[in-house]
Amino acid sequence: MWTVVACLVPPLVLSSVVFGLQVLLITAVSVASCMAVEALSQKMLGRPVTVKDGSAALTGMLMAFIIPPGVSFLIPILGAVMAIYIGKHLLGGLGYNIFNPALLGRAFLLATFPVAMTSAWLPPLTDGVLFTYFSGGIDAITTATPLAVMKEQGMAVFRETFGSPATVYPTFFLGLRPGSIGETSGLLILLGGLYLMYRRYITWHIPVSVLGSIAALTWIFGGDTLFTGDPLLAVLTGGAILGAFYMATDYVTSPSTRTAQLVYGVGIGALTVLIRLKGGYPEGICYAILLMNPLSTVLDGWFKPKRFAPPLGGEK
Repeated sequence: MWTVVACLVPPLVLSSVVFGLQVLLITAVSVASCMAVEALSQKMLGRPVTVKDGSAALTGMLMAFIIPPGVSFLIPILGAVMAIYIGKHLLGGLGYNIFNPALLGRAFLLATFPVAMTSAWLPPLTDGVLFTYFSGGIDAITTATPLAVMKEQGMAVFRETFGSPATVYPTFFLGLRPGSIGETSGLLILLGGLYLMYRRYITWHIPVSVLGSIAALTWIFGGDTLFTGDPLLAVLTGGAILGAFYMATDYVTSPSTRTAQLVYGVGIGALTVLIRLKGGYPEGICYAILLMNPLSTVLDGWFKPKRFAPPLGGEK
């Protein structure tokens, strides 16, 4: 758990440079709140306090990574109660929770505080790299996420705001774009994910199947709608890379067999594209992972590996 937290530090540092030091405070509040709720929950339920294992700290960090950088400190505190007390301890307990706690916390916050969770975006502080600041304040388009601009304003406004593909691909990959606190830099998230693969904490099956299915299905069904069938843009925008490497691979809520992991990842990718293209919400990976979480044990049962035992009594 602490190794995963360490892998998330570089994106957090970049986010503090891009959006300002308030993202460090929001993340600190989120982590501290999750750890405090973890300890209180375990004491109330008469269970051993395991707050030092890093799971609560990781939940707090991930939850901070998927909320806007301009929210008030009350948001991550309330999210911690839903994520840890309800999502983790009441819905299964430590190691047996059904849903990813951080994503459940975000879903709760989005449903409870829809205005704050969809309008507290901040433009990057690196003026001139991506945006032109308008006189008289920050323009609404420049502070909207790329997915929101595409969904609500169309691709023409998206290109006007963020530039041509030659500009968008590198800047989005590096992380110089509006979005949630920790989902902006695909490069740093990818490097952390590759390190986790190198240490064999995760395997390639879920991340590759999630991102591959998002890219393929966007290319097939995108057409002239969202992304205009651009698979690379579909992967670089929103929280696709963060969700694929750090949310969908959660040990407790994801399958353990390799074939089940591939099916699980494709399901997440398909639901993400469906929500993005046909739903009313610009991003879909949060709900896609939550919808697939309860199916992880079912998929493990469907794709259980065959075991062969030697014949009894020397029979052939």
